[in-house]
Amino acid sequence: MIFEVVIEPRAILDIQDAIDYYESKQKDLGDHFFQVINEHIELLTKKPYFQIRYKDYHGLPVKKFPFIIFYFIDEELKTVNILSVFNTSMSPSKYPK
Repeated sequence: MIFEVVIEPRAILDIQDAIDYYESKQKDLGDHFFQVINEHIELLTKKPYFQIRYKDYHGLPVKKFPFIIFYFIDEELKTVNILSVFNTSMSPSKYPK
C-alpha cells in the first residue's frame, strides 16, 4: 500500500533551516542532509508505521543526522502528514504538539 506524503510548512522550514546550517558548516553537507531526508520520506510512503511518540503522532529517527521526523497517518485518505523535522539536540519540551 502506497501512502501520499504531505509536508506541512513548518516541516519545510525545519528542513530548510537544517540545510542552511549544514551547508554553512561544510560544502555539500546540506545537500547530503536533504538527500537523507528524501530517502526517509520515500520510506514513509511504503512503511509509515513507526514508533508512536505522542498520542497519534509517529516519530521516525533520521539516520546519520540528529533529527526525528514527526508525522501522523490519515488511514482514510492514505496520507502521511509530516508536521516537523525536529532537531534532537533541542530540548524535548520543544517537541511539536
